[in-house]
Amino acid sequence: MKSICTLILLLCFTAVGIAQQGDTGQPKLTVHSTLVVAPVFVTTKEGRVVLDLKADDFLLTDNGVPQLLTLEQDTDSEPLALAIVVETGGAGARHLIDYRELDSILDALIGNIEHRVAVIGFDSMPHLIVPFTSETQEASSRLATLSEGDQGAAILDGVAFAVRQLRAQPPRFRRAILMLSETIDQGSKTTLDDALRFSSDTNTTIYSFGFSSTRSAVSHEASKFSSKNPGPEHGCFSRTGANSEYEGHYSKQVLDCISQLAPPLRLATMTFLTARNALRTETAESIAQLSGGEFFRFHDAKDLKAGLIAVSNDVPNYYVLSFRPTSPTPGLHALHVVTKDHPQFVMRSRREYWIDDNTER
Repeated sequence: MKSICTLILLLCFTAVGIAQQGDTGQPKLTVHSTLVVAPVFVTTKEGRVVLDLKADDFLLTDNGVPQLLTLEQDTDSEPLALAIVVETGGAGARHLIDYRELDSILDALIGNIEHRVAVIGFDSMPHLIVPFTSETQEASSRLATLSEGDQGAAILDGVAFAVRQLRAQPPRFRRAILMLSETIDQGSKTTLDDALRFSSDTNTTIYSFGFSSTRSAVSHEASKFSSKNPGPEHGCFSRTGANSEYEGHYSKQVLDCISQLAPPLRLATMTFLTARNALRTETAESIAQLSGGEFFRFHDAKDLKAGLIAVSNDVPNYYVLSFRPTSPTPGLHALHVVTKDHPQFVMRSRREYWIDDNTER
């Protein structure tokens, strides 16, 4: 069976560095080169996978500008570093039992290649449970014996922590995150820049498996952005006049603002944010989709295993397109992919990447 590695080359820049960490302890990601890799999964409207396309069959635009594409070949034999990120706090406590028998499925996902696996838990804060090891069985065993955390669910902090751990792995290893969490982020300190940039970090993709957040959390999040609420006097991102719950948690305010302001800021090409509340009420799904990865909902161990098997089946069928941007301007770039002669095909693809402004130091 082909492994998860075919799709791990989702979010690739040829060189990315981390600047000095700020007071929050979160990584700053700096792009030095702009070879962008975009995965594309193509099906018919009936759901049949399309397998015989070439680079010339695709049209990819970067902020609306067509790019010269290359179709990458044989990407499934390189070594893999996989960070398994698990919510142990909040609503995650009741799902710890679902992770007790994942041995064989993890082996199938990784495949018969050189690999390293780590386990990261998070509640209100992330913590390393198993450092990177070549022993998949060790990771499986620790997943089966996780301890319940506090009431936090800092999803974005967990992913940012995982990115930092992955950055310490040898450059020849491709990188992936397998995240098991509820759908709504609660309490992350990750900044707006980091929230967008970790989805563009070098050689990292996110596969997210989400269970429903508590009803009270959903109601609380949904109540904050009614059409009758104009937000802070000086704008959504302003600290002045903001809701008291954001005190000391500005990044949470920022994430709530993204869903309101991102579509006009990113123009019509950013169709991945058509749902007004996506990043606020569907954090786990949004970060996977932004990266070109996959999201599955699960209720129990049976659902989870079915989703993991589905990912392993989809992975070998992704096209991996690469290009060097004709206009590598700093900031967020919107990607849009279609097939030139088959507009009826259904596309699943990476939708954005980020280029830092190196002068902002």
